[in-house]
Amino acid sequence: MRKRQLQIGVMGSCTDIVHSEELLKLAEEVGFLIAQNKASLLIGAEKDIDSLSQAACRGAKKAGGLVIGVTYGKGLDVREKNIDAVIATGLERGGGREFVLVNSCDAVITINGGSGTLTEMAIAYQANIPIVALAQSGGWSERLAGTFLDERRRIKVLGARSAKEAVEKVIILVKNKKSC
Repeated sequence: MRKRQLQIGVMGSCTDIVHSEELLKLAEEVGFLIAQNKASLLIGAEKDIDSLSQAACRGAKKAGGLVIGVTYGKGLDVREKNIDAVIATGLERGGGREFVLVNSCDAVITINGGSGTLTEMAIAYQANIPIVALAQSGGWSERLAGTFLDERRRIKVLGARSAKEAVEKVIILVKNKKSC
């Protein structure tokens, strides 16, 4: 019997929040390393704008990885053409797609992030899904790295300073969670 691949989500800002080329390359490196570790990449698939998650997709595809995009609304047309499979939730952006995306992940890595990424981090926190935030990438990832989201102290948002460290931490967290 074949073992299911780890499903790692990468969440980050759309490019309507200005990013440096360095941040896009960081996201691409995260995706590349996820694929190199034989894990599937899950992302929010946008219909109309590029994102850091889609940059991770391009990195994963360079390493021969599998990418699943979860999109809002109806229809399977998305901006990023390197996605292997698209799941259309029928739900709006910011109105439910995030639940489907996050709950389909064994763990998530966040890069930068605006309100959508914050929502995804809160959903992962509530569901006890491990979160690793790239601590120097700005946005909510930088603000929440190393913290708990509330006094319940469910899971700590772990910080990472590089793509390699983020992927290594996520894989260890998932393996430790499965062995409990």
